[in-house]
Amino acid sequence: MNTCFKVADFFLKSQDPDAGDLMSNMKLQKLVYYAQGFYLAMVDTPLFNERIEAWEHGPVCVDLYHKYKEYGAGYIPIPDVDVLNAFSKEELEVLYMVHNYFGQFSAWKLRNLTHEDTPWLQAYRNERSNEITHEAMREYFKTQLVDDEEAK
Repeated sequence: MNTCFKVADFFLKSQDPDAGDLMSNMKLQKLVYYAQGFYLAMVDTPLFNERIEAWEHGPVCVDLYHKYKEYGAGYIPIPDVDVLNAFSKEELEVLYMVHNYFGQFSAWKLRNLTHEDTPWLQAYRNERSNEITHEAMREYFKTQLVDDEEAK
């Protein structure tokens, strides 16, 4: 199984600095959340096992946050790693789907989008635990999938 760090590397490597497409920790967190959610909905298994929590500014993979917190709201450098070989074809399909759709948005736009998502809302309001569970993401993101036949 992959880790949130490998998923993050995929999104960091997908940046296009020449187009001004640079990644902050906030934006990276939201892309990793969406990748986990859609992968759970489509494949019914987690893309990675690290915990995601509901924080004030949206979903956060805590381990990943701590790795990149030194950059604050600034941009995270593109890592010098080979990411494509770390993923299966199925995983890459979901990662590209998330990047192609959500990657176009700013960190704050993604923050605002996640604040409308049921998994974040429920976990953020929960007094016992702020964990966004796999079950909550799977259930919610299944409602966000569009059947190819319906789209025609």
